[in-house]
Amino acid sequence: MQKEPVIVVGAGPSGLAMAACLNHHSIPYVILEREDCVASLWKKYTYDTLHLHLDKKICQLPHMPFPETYPRFVPKHQFISYLDDYVSRFKISPLYRRSVESAEFDEATGKWTVKARNLGSDEVEEFKGRFLVVASGETTNPFTPEIEGLDSFPGEVLHSTLYRNGKAFENQKVLVLGSGNSGMDVALDLANHGAQTSLVVRSPLHIVSKDMVHWGLVLLRYISLKMVDKLLVMLSRLVYGDMTKYGIPRPEEGPIFMLLAYGKYPIIDVGTYDKIKSGEIQVLPGVSSIRGNEVVFENGNTHAFDTIVFCTGFKRATSVWLKGDDYLLKEDGIAKQSFPNHWKGRNGLYCVGLARRGLNGAGFDAQNVAADIKSLQ
Repeated sequence: MQKEPVIVVGAGPSGLAMAACLNHHSIPYVILEREDCVASLWKKYTYDTLHLHLDKKICQLPHMPFPETYPRFVPKHQFISYLDDYVSRFKISPLYRRSVESAEFDEATGKWTVKARNLGSDEVEEFKGRFLVVASGETTNPFTPEIEGLDSFPGEVLHSTLYRNGKAFENQKVLVLGSGNSGMDVALDLANHGAQTSLVVRSPLHIVSKDMVHWGLVLLRYISLKMVDKLLVMLSRLVYGDMTKYGIPRPEEGPIFMLLAYGKYPIIDVGTYDKIKSGEIQVLPGVSSIRGNEVVFENGNTHAFDTIVFCTGFKRATSVWLKGDDYLLKEDGIAKQSFPNHWKGRNGLYCVGLARRGLNGAGFDAQNVAADIKSLQ
């Protein structure tokens, strides 16, 4: 008898990893993707200078390493090529332009019913199966915070998903809101293109290099997290010095602890800090309000800008369409349970890539989910 397919929501790297692992076990599946391509965030909504900040060996998806010819830190265009090759190798064929509107478990039949709107025909399609995998990613819907007076700003306002490069902003006064890795990368790119760049830093930050992170992750296999954090903070102090004089205090908790406990990634420096030290990038405190082209900051100072770029991350809409789950995912769409048992819910519900553990974590999840489904069939 033909097995019902596993229903996978999302065709980003997490969904592709899930598909490959199900393929590996000869388990049928269907992937529902709201965009018109795989890895839409990478292909349509990222800036040109984006690279993987971690070694390619840590970022490869299951059952297919990166080509030997790829550099250690893979740039955007090569990562997209890798994902396209991954799709071809494992014969992954998502159903595109399917926006999931509801997913509900039926106790009587023991199956999930997923309703998705076909954005081409505007019809609602129904899918049923014993197993449902949420692989829609941590970076789903762009988030822009509400700021008093933002609608009075006469210049250009854009989210990082619409930013490609700084060519159009030469000699402009540009404010970057958000000091995560995307904010740091965008600020650096703007400065390199001759923009007068300011960067809002509201919270203490850990700044580390790519090599520091790499060796920190290696050392985690052999020594305690607390010891690794102490080493990383010590190395950061040696390399970057006292950052408070540039408006960037260090947190009291360690970088790896903060990543695992709060999902807050350390800043992996690719040149931004040198621009901050040289004064080419100005660090400013949080924004209080906006009055026309003038931005009022929490310290009472005001500065005029031509453009504002929001690098303020994403929200997830899983809680809107996933019905009846109070175990697997939190309200914000991130895994509720602790690693390493965060990927398995109840009634055949799973999640992949929602534990703030990057591409490596998504691969770990996908392999575990596929093996678990195989054991239940």
